[in-house]
Amino acid sequence: MRRLLTLLTSWDAPILSLSLPVTVHVWRPMEPGALRPTGGASTPELAHGVPTLNFGARTGVECVVDPVLASRLQFALTTIVHIIFPVVSMGLAPFLVYFTWKEVRTKKPIYEQLRRFWLRLFAVSFVVGTVTGLVLEFEFGTNFATFSTMAGELFGGPLATEGMMAFMLEATFLGIFVFGKDRVGDWTYFLSGLAVGVGSWLSAVWILIANSWMQTPRGFEVVVENGHRVVHLTDPLAAYLSPRFPFMFVHMQNSAVESVALLMAGVGAYYVFRHHVWGYPIENIGFWEKTLKIALVVLVVTAPLQVLHGDAYARHIYETQPQKFAAMEAVWHTESYVPEYIIAVPTDLSGLFTPRAKQLLGLGIPGGASWLASGGDPEATIRGLDSFGTESPPVAIVFWAFRIMVALGFWFILLAFWGAYRWLRGQLYEDELLHWAFMLSAPLGFVAVEVGWIVTEVGRQPWLIQGVMKTSNGVSQSLSSGEATFTLLGFAAGYALLLGVSLYVFARIVRAGPPTGDELDLHDGTPDASDADGTGVAAGE
Repeated sequence: MRRLLTLLTSWDAPILSLSLPVTVHVWRPMEPGALRPTGGASTPELAHGVPTLNFGARTGVECVVDPVLASRLQFALTTIVHIIFPVVSMGLAPFLVYFTWKEVRTKKPIYEQLRRFWLRLFAVSFVVGTVTGLVLEFEFGTNFATFSTMAGELFGGPLATEGMMAFMLEATFLGIFVFGKDRVGDWTYFLSGLAVGVGSWLSAVWILIANSWMQTPRGFEVVVENGHRVVHLTDPLAAYLSPRFPFMFVHMQNSAVESVALLMAGVGAYYVFRHHVWGYPIENIGFWEKTLKIALVVLVVTAPLQVLHGDAYARHIYETQPQKFAAMEAVWHTESYVPEYIIAVPTDLSGLFTPRAKQLLGLGIPGGASWLASGGDPEATIRGLDSFGTESPPVAIVFWAFRIMVALGFWFILLAFWGAYRWLRGQLYEDELLHWAFMLSAPLGFVAVEVGWIVTEVGRQPWLIQGVMKTSNGVSQSLSSGEATFTLLGFAAGYALLLGVSLYVFARIVRAGPPTGDELDLHDGTPDASDADGTGVAAGE
């Protein structure tokens, strides 16, 4: 237990002490401008900078929670839930634009079915993503007011622009896209769908501009105003187009499309499997076959691109955040010829909590991490964590999250080319093992996105703004432990409920299937809606 608690909070002041009876100790607000402690031994509970569980002879439970950890956990929780819905909407956007374009040009019912079915999931994701995302912006003020005071001049601009430009563009034209098919011309309708897609991707632009600046800050100076250190923009272009931004944007958007393609392939494979392998009659089987094929084509493109781009991204991280890279590869001491593990297994329990690159078993590439960092030299030297002047990130979280992401990336490539091979052999619909692989992999794209963001954010610790402000110094000074704990528990319950309801609605939409027959606008004088290829022959005949 002590190892687990050390792992979770190794760079902050300790946050938990349990004894008896039940009492909540409120963390006393500090004077304005004061900085929170980042460790020390001023009390027994704070000794060694590690949280402890103390069971005394008294009766009851005494609980002290550091608002720094509570704020971090709350922001992490809300982000982990929120990111699912933007990934769905951003990933679906290119598909919906394509479906709408094909519907307008070919007048084939299959494309109307595809557009209307997947638009339902897009609309639900947009609504829930808006609700969960608004909370994140408020948390900057409630939980990270010191950070907001310092970085507001830079950070507020992209967030405000995202709301006024991207969100309003997406929200305005989404109304036409969802409800206006019969009220506007075909090409006006297509342009409204294109505007929705552009709006969803523009949201990512402004959010990632803000986050990438926190990773590689540029174009600013720190000045003192009214007794507070604040960031003052000196070069807005350099600040907004920081070196990290293009890497983050390409990697994030490609991962969103890839995640949705995996979801589509998994759902399509389920119905194709039931029809072709188990022999159950499935209505609109042509729709699900078309869904599976389109998803597979996209996977063949996005899966290799994600790994190839990830190689360049990792090299950029080594150049700009070498401490994060050392945590990603578990390099504690400066070494050369460091392996890159795709799958790693610790040799003992300590290896789980304190992994070391050259003391693991697994499937890897000898010298791969050195090659990744240098751009081609497997003998290259990687700086160890002990060579930096600040406390290290929680290495186990970063290392294992990175391993999961890398392993999933290679699995997606294997899955994509496995499916493509079976398609070329004319066996795509009958391969039972492939269908199971697609079905089980349907949520894994979202898992890869989540662990990727864990690497990005946890790997940056202890910094909130790299090299400028530590996370422990960015939390609201007046926030008490009682307040932070109460909101953390409340948001945990609320977001769990919201996520559960959203997944239930998604499942209902999938079970209901696509619109058919008289529900379609394109059902007169056109190929049958079950004709996935527009050949005039329904699938299965």
